[in-house]
Amino acid sequence: MFSKILIANRGEIAVRIIKTCRRMGLATAIVYSEADADSLAVEMADEAVFIGAAPAAQSYLDSAKIIDACRRTGAEAVHPGFGFLSENATFARALEADGIVFIGPNPHAIEAMGDKIQSKKFAQKAGVSTVPGHVGEIEDVAHALTIAGEIGYPVMIKASAGGGGKGIRVAWKPRDVEEGLPAVRAEAKTSFGDDRIFIEKFIESPRHVEIQVLGDKHGHVVHLFERECSIQRRNQKVIEEAPSPLLDAKTRKAMGEQAIALARAVGYDSAGTVEFVAGQDRSFFFLEMNTRLQVEHPVTELITGVDLVEQMIRVAAGEPLPFTQSDLKISGWAIESRIYAEDPYRGFLPSIGRLVRYHPPQEGEAGQAVVRNDAGVREGDEISIFYDPMISKLSTWAPTRDAAIEAMGEALESFHIEGLGHNIPFLSAVMDQDRFRSGELSTSYIADEFPEGFHGVRPTAFQRDLMTAVACAMHRTLTARAAPQLLRQDWVVIENGDKRLARVAAGGGALTVEFLEDARTLRLEAVDWRPGRPTFSGILDGRRFTAQVRPAAEGFVIRHRAAQARVLVLSPRSAELHEKLPPKMAADTSKMVLSPMPGLVVSIDVREGQEVRAGEAVAIIEAMKMQNIIRAERDGVVKAVSASAGDSVAADEVLVEFA
Repeated sequence: MFSKILIANRGEIAVRIIKTCRRMGLATAIVYSEADADSLAVEMADEAVFIGAAPAAQSYLDSAKIIDACRRTGAEAVHPGFGFLSENATFARALEADGIVFIGPNPHAIEAMGDKIQSKKFAQKAGVSTVPGHVGEIEDVAHALTIAGEIGYPVMIKASAGGGGKGIRVAWKPRDVEEGLPAVRAEAKTSFGDDRIFIEKFIESPRHVEIQVLGDKHGHVVHLFERECSIQRRNQKVIEEAPSPLLDAKTRKAMGEQAIALARAVGYDSAGTVEFVAGQDRSFFFLEMNTRLQVEHPVTELITGVDLVEQMIRVAAGEPLPFTQSDLKISGWAIESRIYAEDPYRGFLPSIGRLVRYHPPQEGEAGQAVVRNDAGVREGDEISIFYDPMISKLSTWAPTRDAAIEAMGEALESFHIEGLGHNIPFLSAVMDQDRFRSGELSTSYIADEFPEGFHGVRPTAFQRDLMTAVACAMHRTLTARAAPQLLRQDWVVIENGDKRLARVAAGGGALTVEFLEDARTLRLEAVDWRPGRPTFSGILDGRRFTAQVRPAAEGFVIRHRAAQARVLVLSPRSAELHEKLPPKMAADTSKMVLSPMPGLVVSIDVREGQEVRAGEAVAIIEAMKMQNIIRAERDGVVKAVSASAGDSVAADEVLVEFA
């Protein structure tokens, strides 16, 4: 066994690897870029080596700097995590030449399966069913248009070295190919240092099911069952679970055996994932193999009890697998939600900034459930424009799928983040949807269920009562502190413009709220809140909850799961005066094209005096390793251009103004 391991990665996966190394008694060293100098991973590692500027090409993708860090620290092995150099056979060979062990599969397996073009050729030769497509590199836009026409739209343009949802575009028509191919090439070059592209048929409404495999250097290969990863947005996984609600025992066995056969054929000797596209009828086709640890590995660990990072390290050290296929069983159900720095109310655009407040739910047992949060950040850290926008991965385990979903909903309730946009309200909305709970999933789920984007959800009757009770309790506490002479029983509660009359009384360690319109009375107890605290926990009529709360210019903003409202608690006279206030008018920005996110300007594609039609590309903004095409929302003539290529822009900064 090694004595010291170098981690060639950052963020939550680096922290995850350090935790396992500590448990195994192994020393750790880590490399870091300028942007990560004060990161949690750097703080936790035993040693840290600076390797360059924030852009990945100048730091985490520079194999020479990482090998030099191994020499300086005396590390005997490198764990690459996922992304960056984790599927780079040249890097693995360079380590080997220097006498350093690569904690991952052998270079031959990486080349055979990690390259998306070669893996499809290999799979076809091995008799594995694959998705129809062009098995070869795409030369240019003209070649891409020819291939797409032969396959038939829609097609998927993919980076050969891609992964993690980067370097992928779906083209529904020729124009999408013309715009998408350059963007995919640029993303692939930035993220993977490899701009080769291929095209395959895009299968509509499929499911994404993948098999976790694990092999050692003694010829043993097992699978650790499947994960369902169908809830995706922009081809990036958002919610994963294990096992899959689609598979029955027969299909699970067949899919697992096919994954093992493929792994054995290339002498696979580490953790890897064989991905399949599956039909609702349980038919499945080989899609690709990821020759690395997957982001969503925690759900597999939760249902099997196997630490995949530990097994990768032990396999790399030459140890045989400590179990056979018959030893592995599925126990319970696990769900993972990826907490991203993005604004779901603005089309899920990246949202960078500082974590002014970061309070995740408590990890460990929660009744019959288990809560796990894999994170590489802490309060005060900054989410950088240069890397993936993930804040953390929240996972829950329970004996059944319904219980795991309910545990996830409760964990998301108590997860509090301030300082930047995040997708927790959206994740909460999915957890509460009947369709998700039914297990009727597909990769088009988000597009199907939120065709107009995400705008929150209307509060249920229970949530309206909850928000009223919480607002009354907060208002009563603040009034008792500041002006106790103004305490009264009868209040007018205005929730998103809807008025309710409430009578509030305290006694017996609880608060009672009576709705005068229908003579209903609620009991709020076990309150855990004090002024300034961003979460309000309690039990309302026997149901435990946590709400996110903050003061507004008037009243409070209260969010419970995906429902949010501005709630005012007023005296009857104040309510009369409030109705006379004029509405606030929003600023007119209809003649401006604004940057929807903070980022770097890749290009400005219009000039002053140019006529522009609605839908035409105006600019390309890069953020979080993704290139985003900004389009005009109206016809017009360009009056002024306020940015140029290479500029850093903030969210809502003016890029172009029309006459």
